[in-house]
Amino acid sequence: MVMIDICRDSLDGLSVGDALGAQFFVPGTHPDTLPAGEWPWTDDTEMACSVVAAARAGQPLDQDRLAALFGEHFEPYRGYGGGAVVLLRQIREGGDWRVLAPAAFGGQGSMGNGAAMRVAPLGAFHAGDSATAAREALRSAEITHAHPEAILGAVAVAVAAAEAGWARTLRDRPEPADLLDAIGDYLVGSQVRTGVERARRLLGVTVAEAAYELGNGAQVLAQDTVPFALWTAVTYLHDFSAAIFACVEAGGDVDTTGAIVGGIVASYTGRDGIPGEWLARREPLPSYALSAA
Repeated sequence: MVMIDICRDSLDGLSVGDALGAQFFVPGTHPDTLPAGEWPWTDDTEMACSVVAAARAGQPLDQDRLAALFGEHFEPYRGYGGGAVVLLRQIREGGDWRVLAPAAFGGQGSMGNGAAMRVAPLGAFHAGDSATAAREALRSAEITHAHPEAILGAVAVAVAAAEAGWARTLRDRPEPADLLDAIGDYLVGSQVRTGVERARRLLGVTVAEAAYELGNGAQVLAQDTVPFALWTAVTYLHDFSAAIFACVEAGGDVDTTGAIVGGIVASYTGRDGIPGEWLARREPLPSYALSAA
């Protein structure tokens, strides 16, 4: 097994979690019934495809090239937030992300969950080297999210995927608490780190309790999304279906929690751990997704 295989599996998991999660924003959809028809993916997957393409092109990650890919493949109807629409349109028109990202939200930069939602395959690409996964996640995040909380959210998810992918190669499922500890080693003092520490203390509670205490992404912030997603991923690391249905049960930003959790869990289970019917119903990934940028 090579790391690009784990990366590809993570992208499949991310896109399936995203696409299925997004179905539960459709009126009339019920958690006990698998949605019919094809499941379109959202901005989570669209941006993750660009991240994977850029990662395959070489290390360290070329931030200018990734910014260009974000602008090139940006389709507003995929569910981007208003701030992202403005930023990506400006990047597409030649704007400098180094100026644009820090200027967002009154000069504090975005602390949204967008950098975290797309990064799991990048972490999986560096399975066995969590330090590099953390550095590359930071580089991928700051193109659009200059706020430390958003950047640390991306770091946490990337390290989780790197650790999960490495555990797969060792055929040794880590204890949930140990995996959260490994993630915490790469986080400085922040709301994201506090949330991860709280997630560790909540291991063993119900999904509803975890979502109540940690958030479910309803605020679309890294600190409101990543701790619950990590709690879910480490709890259900061996069971892709259970992990995604936990996101559905929690409600909130289901496509994003599904994308984060799916990307981490599939790094461990592999593509074979994703139900075949779910893969078949997910909208096909674009051709550039697994080609070097």
